[in-house]
Amino acid sequence: MKNPLKLTAVHIGLFIFTGSWIVLHSGCNSETQARGTGITPTLSAVAPAPPLPVVADAATILNRTEVPILCYHQVRDFRPTDGKIGRDYIVPVANFKEQMKLLADNGYHTILPGQLYDYLAFGKELPSNPVMITFDDTRLDQFTTALPELNKYGFKAAFFIMTVSLNRPGYMSKEQVKQLSDEGHTIGSHTYDHQNVKKYTDKDWEQQVTKPSRQLKEITGKTIEYFAYPFGLWNKEAIPHLKDQGFKSVFQLYDRRDQDDPLFSVRRIIVPGAWSAAGMMRAMKSSFK
Repeated sequence: MKNPLKLTAVHIGLFIFTGSWIVLHSGCNSETQARGTGITPTLSAVAPAPPLPVVADAATILNRTEVPILCYHQVRDFRPTDGKIGRDYIVPVANFKEQMKLLADNGYHTILPGQLYDYLAFGKELPSNPVMITFDDTRLDQFTTALPELNKYGFKAAFFIMTVSLNRPGYMSKEQVKQLSDEGHTIGSHTYDHQNVKKYTDKDWEQQVTKPSRQLKEITGKTIEYFAYPFGLWNKEAIPHLKDQGFKSVFQLYDRRDQDDPLFSVRRIIVPGAWSAAGMMRAMKSSFK
């Protein structure tokens, strides 16, 4: 019996099944036939992939209105042993509750690093009155004390994890980090053990950045795309390494943004323990332009 479909040895066919007939697409000098209905089909063209969006240049990114970004470390009441410097990184529970309430009462909407990236890189629209809430260092009170307040107002936050601390007393567990990720918060990297990025040698990048990102991906099941500099300290020499690690954007603290790579020097402000809710709001509005 004669084969109704002829192909030369070098042809590769793609069969497209559409109801009761089959169309064969093949290379040059091949024959295309239909079988089953007597209908002569037309060859379907493969649509080209849409072009990838182009990231805005540095000048465009720097010209976009900054989004206020708050940085917290510990949310707990002061202890007699807390020194002056320590209290700059500790926000009493009542203060934190008042700050979250004030943001909600004033119509602020929390955004996550991915939304900020899309806004800065591609000009995508943000909700009205955007603000980002971030937490560094993996402290347990971020989960036990801060998270319920975030949930009360439907707020989401970014948690930058120092992986050496996972499962240690006073710090979050791997299971808690996964829960945060599963509930829609962003998990970012804050290195292995909080060493100053400005002092890294080539061998430090594997230990401080590559391995923590791999571990956090294993915990969350998601690629780690955002990073926060320990102490907020950074230099231009670190940026190519962080790009090689696949990060989309990186967060510092008070310094001026890099004029060539503003996505890798996004500004935040620390909320110290002495600030009232009103004081936090004033500082937030005056710090970001």
